[in-house]
Parts: sequence; structure tokens; C-alpha cells
Amino acid sequence: MYVYLNDRIVPRAEAMVSVFDHGFLYGDGVYETMRTYEGAIFMLDEHLVRLYRSASMIGLGMPLDQDRVKSALYDTLGANSLRNAYVRLTVSRGSGAVGLDPDLCRAPTLVIIAEEMKDYPKAMYEKGIKLIIAVTRRNSREAIDPRIKSLNFLNNILAKIEAKKAGADEAVMLNGSGYVAEGTVSNIFFFRDGVLCTPSVACGILDGITRDTVLDLAVREGLTVEEGEFSRDDLYGASEVFLTNTTMEVMPVSQVDSVRYGAGEIAGLLRRMYRGEVKAYVENVKGRGPSLWGYE
Repeated sequence: MYVYLNDRIVPRAEAMVSVFDHGFLYGDGVYETMRTYEGAIFMLDEHLVRLYRSASMIGLGMPLDQDRVKSALYDTLGANSLRNAYVRLTVSRGSGAVGLDPDLCRAPTLVIIAEEMKDYPKAMYEKGIKLIIAVTRRNSREAIDPRIKSLNFLNNILAKIEAKKAGADEAVMLNGSGYVAEGTVSNIFFFRDGVLCTPSVACGILDGITRDTVLDLAVREGLTVEEGEFSRDDLYGASEVFLTNTTMEVMPVSQVDSVRYGAGEIAGLLRRMYRGEVKAYVENVKGRGPSLWGYE
């Protein structure tokens, strides 16, 4: 396995970051996860726009421009001979003296990790997965802007621990007002009374790229969509529930706490449409020629 570190590809054993890196010491940094299909990174531009937005919002200067980041991403995929992959791009504040002052760090640290993407078990899409509503709440919008996809993930980890203890696959987090927000690594949708519902960004959620794609597909299909504030009872009363994120795409839910659901038609429909969107995107990228960012 090879990793991109700062300005070069290195073997995994040589991919080392300083113990004085502020990403390690304080979680001071940002990241994006992406999925590659047949050699094309899906929604690459959208992911990079969000990455640079996150960096800007914490006053973190990016070490490379977007074209150079694209080249680095595809170089990493090429070095690992991967066409279907999970890719994580992390940018930390960098190494510096102990202390919270960002000016203690001279240069950011950039890391790209690419691994073979192994699909989730087929049974999960057929039967759905189990969720709990966690006691741990989503970070307040007033504490940290949810548009920042940062390395600070402790509350999500605590919610994930709750899910594991309950034998669940994922945890749903409420916001400080008690409304449904999102999963630890996912956005949530539910279908009730003929309406596809999902928490609005005003609830303090990350504006997921897969979430936005699914919303566009739902509108295109003619579904009635509502983004708003929803209680746990709204979720319990749904006829079906599903999650979205980059790797799982559209994942049906079979249970939230003690309430059970079927792996419904809406989730199945939107997953098929999402896969069609991926296929069209990949074909469009391939149509630009095999020299795309030096990766064939």
C-alpha cells in the first residue's frame, strides 16, 4: 500500500506524521472521504469545494491548489492500482509547538489514503440495518459550524459506542433542541404519509454530498420532499427510513430503537437512481480521455 504524504507517494511504512502535528494533538484539521468507481472519483469537484470551504472556515491555508490535489488523488489511486476505492484526504494544521495557537504550525500536513472499496453485504440492502437514537447530542451550531467537516469527531464516536453497545449498526443523533439531526457518519431520510423527509441544514447537520444528490433525484422523480425539523416520534411513525453517505450510498433501515420497518420501495428506487447517476458520471469522465489527471 502507498500513501500520499505532503508532496510525494511513499510506502505505508514510511507514511509518518509528527507527534507534534496539531491534527493529532488537537484534532485541528479537515478531511473528505470519496468513492472511486471504475477509476473515476465520484463528485470530485463537489468534495474539493467542500474541503476548501472547511479549510477556509478554520483559517487553514491549503498546501496545494485544486488541480494539484486532483493529480495527487489520482496518483495515489494509480500507485495502488485501484479503480474501485475508498479515498480519504486529510489536511491538518501541521506540526508545531504544543499550544492552541495556529501560528505555531509552519505548514499543513496533507495525507491521502486509498484502499480497495469493499461493498457492504448485499443482505444489508435487502433487509436494512438497525439504528438507535443516541443519548449523545450533535454538536451545537453555535459551538462549531456544521459546514466544517473537521477532525473533531469525539461526540460522534461516543454515539457510535452507544450503537455498538446496543447491537446496532449506526446511531442517530439529535440536536440540542431534541430534533433529529444525522447519523454519526450519515444523513437520514424517512418516508411518511407520501412525503420524503430529511432534517434541514438548519438542524445543525453536515450538508452531505450524497444527501444533496438523493434530494435532486427525488425531486426529479416527482416525489414530494420536505426538509425541516422532525422529532423522534416523526421518525418512529415513518413507513420507511434510510441513510445516505459516500460509501453506503442509499442504505435502508430495518429498525430504529424498538420500531421496525421494511426495506422500502422508496429507498430501493433512489438507490437504483443513484447508481444510474454514478454510471452516467463515470461515463462522462471516461469520455474526456484516458489522460484524466494522469490516471488510466
